[in-house]
Amino acid sequence: MDLDYDRLVALRKQSAAWRLLTAGNAALMLSFFNKVFVEQGVRSIPGSELVERLDDELFALNERLGEGTFLQSAKAYLDLWSAPENGWLRKYYPPDSDEPHFDATVAVEKALSWVRSLGERSFVGTESRLNTIVDLLRQMTFGAERDPEARLAELTRRRHEIDQEIARVEAGEVDVLDSAGLRDRYQQVTATAHGLLADFCEVEANFRDLDRELRRKIAIWDGSKGRLLDEVLGSRESIAESDQGRSFQAFYDFLLTPRRQEELKKLLAEVESMDAIGEPDPRMRRMPRDWLEAAERTQATVRRLSDQLRRVLDDRVRSEDRRVMELVQGIESRALALRDLAHVDLATELDAAAPAIALPMERPLYTPVTKAPIDSTGIQAGDDEFAADALFEATYVDTARLAATVHHALSSRPQVSLSEIVRDHPLEQGLAELVAYFALSDDGFATVFDDSRREEISWTGEDGIQQVATVPVAIFARTSPGITWASSQKEGR
Repeated sequence: MDLDYDRLVALRKQSAAWRLLTAGNAALMLSFFNKVFVEQGVRSIPGSELVERLDDELFALNERLGEGTFLQSAKAYLDLWSAPENGWLRKYYPPDSDEPHFDATVAVEKALSWVRSLGERSFVGTESRLNTIVDLLRQMTFGAERDPEARLAELTRRRHEIDQEIARVEAGEVDVLDSAGLRDRYQQVTATAHGLLADFCEVEANFRDLDRELRRKIAIWDGSKGRLLDEVLGSRESIAESDQGRSFQAFYDFLLTPRRQEELKKLLAEVESMDAIGEPDPRMRRMPRDWLEAAERTQATVRRLSDQLRRVLDDRVRSEDRRVMELVQGIESRALALRDLAHVDLATELDAAAPAIALPMERPLYTPVTKAPIDSTGIQAGDDEFAADALFEATYVDTARLAATVHHALSSRPQVSLSEIVRDHPLEQGLAELVAYFALSDDGFATVFDDSRREEISWTGEDGIQQVATVPVAIFARTSPGITWASSQKEGR
């Protein structure tokens, strides 16, 4: 970013983080925001609870600094901090809730990050950051290389280095990091981990900006509904296909892999047990969980914005339908007024000889679907792309029961695989029930498929024969922000 005079003057007027740092009560705000939102990893908190906590904070400060240091009430301070002209707290109403909730904005994260950088550090490491820069440059040049020979040369060089290191280890020459190197790398890990949580907040705010721009287009649209629909669908797709959207989705998929989560937890536990790093950062112990919850919250925001966008379009369509009905009623009123006038020559033109009329009673009654027998002998491998409608017509599967089973499994953990659910609740309706699990759609959880891995799902058929299906690994991940927040609150106590 260019830091010339005019740019800095405009940034000082527009930046909420800059206004926060220069505010009269900046120390009160930053300390309170850090204690509530950062140290405890909370992204959203009910207004009544936040008022109570701020009231306790103000009482303690007035007792220590003197009565009258902070004159306003806790609610007045929160209203001031969440005002649009300040933008330090976001005040909103979650779905199905009449109580306002508060969330720290990107400006708070940026201001806290800058204030932390002012503190003196007893140890300043540079080696690990230099190694990171070199590794990133190598990844960029290697990832952009299209020449196969150049790629093979680089891979050969890496293999040669690994062979040399293996030979040294076999000879008893083991190079280990000293205490300075360990502390240097741990500082970089903690700084990157905290910065990643702050980035989630900014990504969520950018998604809201994209949605706000899309709503503006809908409000001023004066073309046809078909063109509006094309514009809306294209803009909605651009949110997911933007650079931020693709990067966030890749990170979210990475977090949903159980193997990656276990690896992160194991590595953090091993690093915290090292004497060289001293007292470990307490937030690092729950960092993988905080990442996953922040990612789920961002996913829920995108999903909620899509639902709100659909409702806006529905309201616009209903408004146009009301206008059509008003025109039809006007025509009918005019026709009734002219009905008794004999000298008026009325004529009309029809596109067809007779209008097509469909009466409700002409619809056939419900006919139960005959349960077709299934012969499993002589099964041959078929095409992966096939229509599963026949499976649902042959056997009715209660998808509400399956969704309830998934919700029950997710009540005690953030995600669960399909194999674990089938292990605890065996398939009762065979392949049809298995396909229904893959097609489940629910606001409370998301289904993620890992096509690179396969697993076997088995069940016992009606004839007592054991059946086995090889399918991609499917994982159900909890997406409800209310449950996520409640669980994080329970664990943060």
